[in-house]
Amino acid sequence: MDIFSLGNCCRFFSELLVLFLFHSNIFSCFPGPWGRCMGDECGPGGIQTRAVWCAHVEGWTTLPTNCKQLERPDNQQSCFRVCDWHKELYDWQIGSWNQCRPVLSRSHEKPLECLRGEEGIQTRDITCIQKSNGVPAEDVICEYFEPKPRQEQACLIPCRQDCIVAEFAPWSECSKTCGNGLQHRTRHVVAPPQFGGSACPNLTEFQICQSSPCAAEESLYSLNVGPWSACSVPHSRQIRQARKRGKSKDKEKDREKAVRDPEARELIKKKRNRNRQNRQENKYWDIQIGYQTRQVTCTHRNGKTAALSFCKQDKLPITFQSCVITKECQVSEWSEWTPCSKTCFDMTTPKGNRTRSRTIKQLPIGSESECPQLEETEQCVSQGDGVAPCITYGWRTTEWTECRVDPLLSQQDKRRGNQTALCGGGVQTREMYCVQANENLLSYLNTLKEKEASRPVDRKLCTGPLPSTSQLCHIPCPTECETSAWSAWGPCTYESCDDTQAKKGFKLRKRRITNEPTGGTGNCPHLLEAIPCEEPSCYDWRIMGLEECIPDNEKPCGPGTQVPVVVCVNSDGKMLFPTPTRVKMLKCNPKGWQFLLLSAFSVLKTKLSGIARNVLQYWLGRIGGIQCPNSSALQETRSCNEHSCTVYHWQTGPWGQCIEDTSVSAFNSSASWNGEATCSVGMQTRKVICVRVNVGQVGPKKCPESLRPETVRPCLLPCRKDCIVTPFSDWTLCPSSCQEGNFIHCKQSRHRVIIQLPANGGRECPDSLFEEKECEASPVCYSYRWKTHKWRRCQLVPWYVRQDSPGAQETCGPGLQARAITCRRQDGGQADISECLKYSGPLPSLTQRCQIPCQDDCQFTNWSKFSSCNGDCGGVRTRKRTLVGKSKKRDKCKNSQLYPLIENQFCPCDKYSAQPVGNWSDCILPEGKMEALLGMKVQGDVKECGQGYRYQAMACYDQNNRLVETSRCNSHGYIEEACIIPCPSDCKLSEWSNWSRCSKSCGSGVKVRSKWLREKPYNGGRPCPKLDHVNQCGFQVYEVVPCHSDCSQYVWVTEPWSVCKVTNVDLKENCGEGVQTRKVRCMLNTVDGPSDTVEDYLCDPEEMPLGARKCTLPCPEDCVMSEWGSWSRCSLPCNGSSVRERSAESLRQPDDGKSCPAATETEVCTLNKNCYHYDYNVTDWSTCQLSEKAVCGNGIKTRMLDCVRSDGKSVDLKYCEELGLEKTWQMNTSCVVECPVNCQLSDWSPWSECSQTCGLTGKMIRRRTINQPFQGDGRPCPSQMEQFKPCPVKPCYRWQYGQWSACKVEDAQCGEGTRVRNISCVVFDGSIEDVGKVVDEEFCGEIEPIIDGNKKMILEETCTVPCPGDCYLREWSEWSLCQLTCVNGEDLGFGGIQVRSRAVIIQELENQHLCPEQALETRPCNDGQCYEYKWMASPWKGSSRTVWCQRSDGLNVTGGCLVMRQPDADRSCNPPCSQPHAYCSETRMCSCEDGYTEVMSSDGTLEQCTLIPVVVIPTMEDKKGDVKTSRAVNPTQPSSNQSGRGRTWFLQPFGPDGRLKTWVYGVAAGAFVLLIFIVSMIYLACKKPKKPQRRQNNRLKPLTLAYDGDADM
Repeated sequence: MDIFSLGNCCRFFSELLVLFLFHSNIFSCFPGPWGRCMGDECGPGGIQTRAVWCAHVEGWTTLPTNCKQLERPDNQQSCFRVCDWHKELYDWQIGSWNQCRPVLSRSHEKPLECLRGEEGIQTRDITCIQKSNGVPAEDVICEYFEPKPRQEQACLIPCRQDCIVAEFAPWSECSKTCGNGLQHRTRHVVAPPQFGGSACPNLTEFQICQSSPCAAEESLYSLNVGPWSACSVPHSRQIRQARKRGKSKDKEKDREKAVRDPEARELIKKKRNRNRQNRQENKYWDIQIGYQTRQVTCTHRNGKTAALSFCKQDKLPITFQSCVITKECQVSEWSEWTPCSKTCFDMTTPKGNRTRSRTIKQLPIGSESECPQLEETEQCVSQGDGVAPCITYGWRTTEWTECRVDPLLSQQDKRRGNQTALCGGGVQTREMYCVQANENLLSYLNTLKEKEASRPVDRKLCTGPLPSTSQLCHIPCPTECETSAWSAWGPCTYESCDDTQAKKGFKLRKRRITNEPTGGTGNCPHLLEAIPCEEPSCYDWRIMGLEECIPDNEKPCGPGTQVPVVVCVNSDGKMLFPTPTRVKMLKCNPKGWQFLLLSAFSVLKTKLSGIARNVLQYWLGRIGGIQCPNSSALQETRSCNEHSCTVYHWQTGPWGQCIEDTSVSAFNSSASWNGEATCSVGMQTRKVICVRVNVGQVGPKKCPESLRPETVRPCLLPCRKDCIVTPFSDWTLCPSSCQEGNFIHCKQSRHRVIIQLPANGGRECPDSLFEEKECEASPVCYSYRWKTHKWRRCQLVPWYVRQDSPGAQETCGPGLQARAITCRRQDGGQADISECLKYSGPLPSLTQRCQIPCQDDCQFTNWSKFSSCNGDCGGVRTRKRTLVGKSKKRDKCKNSQLYPLIENQFCPCDKYSAQPVGNWSDCILPEGKMEALLGMKVQGDVKECGQGYRYQAMACYDQNNRLVETSRCNSHGYIEEACIIPCPSDCKLSEWSNWSRCSKSCGSGVKVRSKWLREKPYNGGRPCPKLDHVNQCGFQVYEVVPCHSDCSQYVWVTEPWSVCKVTNVDLKENCGEGVQTRKVRCMLNTVDGPSDTVEDYLCDPEEMPLGARKCTLPCPEDCVMSEWGSWSRCSLPCNGSSVRERSAESLRQPDDGKSCPAATETEVCTLNKNCYHYDYNVTDWSTCQLSEKAVCGNGIKTRMLDCVRSDGKSVDLKYCEELGLEKTWQMNTSCVVECPVNCQLSDWSPWSECSQTCGLTGKMIRRRTINQPFQGDGRPCPSQMEQFKPCPVKPCYRWQYGQWSACKVEDAQCGEGTRVRNISCVVFDGSIEDVGKVVDEEFCGEIEPIIDGNKKMILEETCTVPCPGDCYLREWSEWSLCQLTCVNGEDLGFGGIQVRSRAVIIQELENQHLCPEQALETRPCNDGQCYEYKWMASPWKGSSRTVWCQRSDGLNVTGGCLVMRQPDADRSCNPPCSQPHAYCSETRMCSCEDGYTEVMSSDGTLEQCTLIPVVVIPTMEDKKGDVKTSRAVNPTQPSSNQSGRGRTWFLQPFGPDGRLKTWVYGVAAGAFVLLIFIVSMIYLACKKPKKPQRRQNNRLKPLTLAYDGDADM
């Protein structure tokens, strides 16, 4: 192949490669989102898929083959299928927020002063984990139930806070008593540096102090003791040798015991077995005693170590000691979780708990750390198919009691006595109890067998809202029976028309019931009355009417005949034949008036005792007729039946009780819960007697037997309602745990609830609703105790360790001994060690220091007990010890100063004093059953007011002012004082007054009655009612009802006009015009006509007739006219187009030449003058009217219809009725008077436990709740719903540390030593402020030794005594106050912080390079405060003042205040004020002293101070000062005017800057004005005056006074 072809081939492959690369870059695979995890089972077995496609870089999709298959993402993966029950297994674990990081700001320049801080951002870790083991899981599992919490948030980096320190303390004493020493003073840190603030300044300052020269040469060397080394285990060889020596000694002891008796050998055997058991029980700890050493060096003042020979000391410190090998606590693995305490499934109720535990394998020995927690508890929920749902509980209620009205009565109503038959609104109550909600309450609908309700359970199990236990109800008020009027007496009929042989007749009259009473017809009066009569008849003819009168002889008028139409009726008035019958004709006279006697229809009037017959008159025509006679001629009357009527009637008694009639089959019916369905038929009877009116009971034959009411009737018996009670509740639980100490007899009880009371003869309720019995004796608690065994022998440091120490002996010296400890029950039985760890307090010490005495040591017996006190105050008690062995002969042991053998102690003085403490309690009424009293609660017989007692606690103190038991002061712990809880008094009103007269004498008005306020409510009594009408002045209560007055009730009655009296009498004839009068009186109108005269105001004054009028006495020739007739009625409407007229008749025609006046007079109908419109109107509603027996509830409001004339005047209703006006108003409406329900309270709860177990401030509380809030005008609830009572004062005891002793290094001058402290039993009053007073330890015998929450007592600790010349850190300062990070008093939410510090103390200046750094320690805290820091400054003293920074609580500090805002502390002038009498002013400019004026240079600086002349003005007393003098006075010198008779002014016209002062310009301006004034006055005085003008004689203007109505003017 040639080169050319080779080149083409290469080019082809290169292009193919490029094309391939280009093709691979323009197509890519894109995955879609993962779909939902699918699978058959929950958990990690699901599959989820997603779509994967190949797409061009431009976005369009292509074939999958265009993309690389190797780079194709997976479209399927395994996943975790989440189910709902996983919610209890997984949860988000939210980490804490990381440190706030600053956000890059746009501007890099920071402000000079930081106001709030810098914005930042912080993050946190959020992981989905399994709750059980904390293993991380996929986030999608937790996201299925809850969105992932946010992982970052904005934050604030506060402004940097520099370190803030307090002021320096005073200087210490000089470090040396002679020669040159150092003094130091320290300060502590108040707030640490934060957020990049500057570090703290030095906390220590030093200065050299000099004392008198030293007399002797100062030692340059000191013996320094180093720290103890770690505890080491002795070599095994030495241990074996020690064991051999121990075994040989044991063999010797065994030989000695072999010679003893068998009983002793048996005791020894038991002891060995016991020791063997103790060793087995000591498996929890293996005490191993080792040793530790320390270095002792001789140190120079400069800090360098020298040979021990330079430290001249006879006895060197011990360099070895026994110790315990430290062993940490070892515990077993966790046990399995216990089953969940909640065995049912319910997400609404609280979760259950499950626990797991572990045991101790090795107790800690010599370790500071304690054993970890041995038991762990967590919440759990039982789930799964086999878990039953939890039992739910709900409230149930009994049936409502009967409705009662008496609880609603006020005190005033209750005193009125008769409370029977009350009706209207009332209250009914019921009880509630708790049952299982998933049980059926009753089976009423299914069976009539004995009903059983749910068993009551503890009320605490029901958590839902409480059902109401009282409600308002209504008792219908009885309505009285209303009857119609008696009908007319009927005809005389036989008692029974079927039996006419008796010839006994009765006339009857009847009335009917118009309003049924609520109690049935039996409460109505009798409805029939009978009168015996003669000649009875069962049938009679009744004339229904007369046909037309037909004249005889076919004449148009005259006598004729009429045919009567009659019917035959029985004694009840019923027609026997439906068609009327014509009978014989009667004569009639059609001409003129005809008189027809209808004697058959005369009416018997029993009381008027007369018979009347009337004549019907017919006007047949005016023309040709005969004038009618007077009305008296048309009626004739005669007396009849003048004796009183004998009236009889049957009188019935009330129906008796319905008694079951066994002969009648029962109805098929059943009762429901509150149903009144009937179950059987019974019989009722009543008494029926015959009564004669106004006489009494007579024989039954006097009354019609056929009308005798029934005495027996069937009745329907309501179903029996048996008493229904719930089953007994379960017995209350007896104490399941054991009882500590003496057994207290406990009782368990059970109860049941009546849910339906018996009725209608049903089975009565059982007598016992509550039962109790003694609990079985619960086991007495095993109290556990630590049993300490005998101390083992004292174990010394191995001899090979201490043999090189000077003075050491092999068989004596200090050592350590251990002992065995076991756990025992109180009865001595063995117990597991965990029981003692739980119940027996801290572990007793396992080791203690011991001393094997050497031959030269002093040995003593133990101290005896103190002798008893003889009771005298100030006596002494003693205790003793004695020397043992060879120590009795050693002189040093007999030294009582070093080794005292007797100790004395003063006996306590038994002097006690009592004093009251705390506040008085609330007034508490005596508990127990009290007599009934006004102010009682509605429910329960608990007295709510009256005399009670209040209590104040008494504290008892001894002579040392220590709190002791109150029994020491012969007190029961309280001061009692009688008190009064005032009883509530309800509002009291007077009785109702009589009804007033109707407000209108005509038409509808109102009438009123009132009550007066007699006594206002007080002490929470029932308030006065809210009334419709209240007179604010008289405190009256009004009740208003509508009333109607008949407009014709009072009428004007006029007498006839008098004779016309002619005023101008003609001498010839007595005729002409005159006057006539008549009397007009207002009279009461009755049925029989006007009767009595009444006051005129009762009649309408507008309708009062005239009492006088003009009249004309006609002359003989005049026309005589009759009186004017009545005006005709105007036609409506009254629009002015109609007229009315009246007419008169001519009685006598005039003579010739004269005419009669017009016989007709007309006038226009004018509205409200002689023509009126009429319309209906209604009154206002009355107040709500209740029954007389009702207090509240449903009532009725009424109003009345009134006819009103167009001029507003009420007229008779007939005017509106004649017009047929429409009535659209409702006259009655129902209303409700709100019931006054008094507040009902629960009983007081039992007194709570004391809030403090001891001390002065404990109190007990009891509470009550509102069962029924007050409603309407009921008595309101009292404000006191809880009462407190102080607890008896009990002393508080606690263990308390004493002060640390000074650090002591034994047998050396410096180095590591020990300091000790003791614990004391102190008594205190329970307050934080009381530091307590030390008492005998026996008072704290039952208190576990815990101090500051720590059971481990630290009574000894290592400390360091600095060597001379050492530089060291002093003790930690107290923790500072808790301080928050705030801006302008607002907390930024960073929490509080406290700080403490350690300052450096230098003893030699040359050793400063060896000093440690000062220390700082912080801790977070709660309940912090925001503090502000402000600059403070003292008054200027010359050119300087003190400036310092102060915290808002008054603490002076260094740091905290902004430096840029620091006030000036120096105001010196530059250049300085060197001129005489000059000083530097506040403006930092030179000024002159008082009495000198400034002379300034051209550049504004002070050149000199010039003396100002002084003007002395003498006073009145200075008689000699009559000559004014000027002299120079030095203002700095004391004034020579000692008498004080004159005053001196210093005039300084120039200011400090050399310019004239403002007052100089003012004086110049005033002088200029004064000069102009003087010139003007001189000009006016010298000017020639003009001639006066002639005076005009003007009149003086009259003086006008304004009269204001005062009579004195």
